[in-house]
Amino acid sequence: MDKVYDYIIVGGGIVGISTAWQLIQRHPDASVIVVEKEDTLAAHQTGHNSGVIHAGVYYAPGSLKATLCKAGEKATKAFCTEHQIPFEQCGKLLVATDDAELNRMQALYKRCLKNGIEVKLLNQEQLQQQEPNITGLGAILVNATGIVDYKKVTNKMAELFVQLGGVIAKRSTVTAIQEQTDTLFIDCQNDGQPFQLQGRFLICCGGLMADRLTQMMNIDTEFQIIPYRGEYYRLSPQHNHIVSHLIYPIPDPDLPFLGVHLTRMIDGTVTVGPNAVQGWKREGYSRVNFSAKDTIEMLTFKGFWKVSANHLKAGLVETKNSWWKPGYLKLVNKYCPQLTTSDLTPYPAGIRAQAVLSDGSLVHDFLFAESPRSLHVCNAPSPAATSAIPIGSYICDKVLANTYA
Repeated sequence: MDKVYDYIIVGGGIVGISTAWQLIQRHPDASVIVVEKEDTLAAHQTGHNSGVIHAGVYYAPGSLKATLCKAGEKATKAFCTEHQIPFEQCGKLLVATDDAELNRMQALYKRCLKNGIEVKLLNQEQLQQQEPNITGLGAILVNATGIVDYKKVTNKMAELFVQLGGVIAKRSTVTAIQEQTDTLFIDCQNDGQPFQLQGRFLICCGGLMADRLTQMMNIDTEFQIIPYRGEYYRLSPQHNHIVSHLIYPIPDPDLPFLGVHLTRMIDGTVTVGPNAVQGWKREGYSRVNFSAKDTIEMLTFKGFWKVSANHLKAGLVETKNSWWKPGYLKLVNKYCPQLTTSDLTPYPAGIRAQAVLSDGSLVHDFLFAESPRSLHVCNAPSPAATSAIPIGSYICDKVLANTYA
């Protein structure tokens, strides 16, 4: 291809598509192309999550994650309303089931207030009135939380992007990147056939492959993407109305992930999950998965061993429960005791692309890397889907402020 694009965006998930759509709105004369290796958009993290529109309950006040989530909740609902994408503001209940969780609930309530999130504390009786099938000592009610299909949101953004003159190249895998003084050369393969793109600026929203894209450009970073599988079950159909809100546990601050919860889906079903177990393949969604390349890279990264040691006990428990359904069920029985193992039916897993630093630290906020002609989104943690519109705007601000942009 002889054309030199003004902007090349790698990654057709919701963050990449949101960025592309907003970039072409701000810079309508620019040529913008999105490169996606799959034959559909939103094929990985965007299409394998619980579909929750988060309100920003858990995040440290003042953090980028908290700021973007709060803005994203409003922006996502406004986008869905404007483009007639079904969503529901069903609300969320964070349920405390013992005295330790009651204490943590109070601290979480104060964090919500600091983040400017409208919440309400419920006692045991009020919780029972809201959700007769849920057992707990108290709860935090978050009315702003909603549910949506993020694949539909992504595809609508992509449609708008193309209408404005943007280009999407699917089934196109990036194999090499060369950065020169005034041009980038991106080698790709489409169904095995090589081709090359030229561009003036590159934006990488690679998710599970974020570290490999920085490595292609020899950008010095200290992180690696470690995959964690989030396994779900779907409740049998007779339980589609077991709850009217999303039901979450009070998270343990010593653990890196939120814990198993009941999620009403936009299609009317209810899921249980996710857990968090070690993945051995970055895009391994089936029950048994292994990639020699992914595993060797992970095992030779010192940060993997450190983070595994830091959370060894929790990791072993999660692994046991992954294979032993009664153990998994116990996590949800503490607040929904009537469910049995026969109620848990198969549902697709997701993969969390967790950036881990070489010292074993989990990166909990957004992480970026840059070169003169590129910007890489290295870590886009949950709630990235909720926050996709303000994240895209934030990326556009950074790119357009670049000397070469």
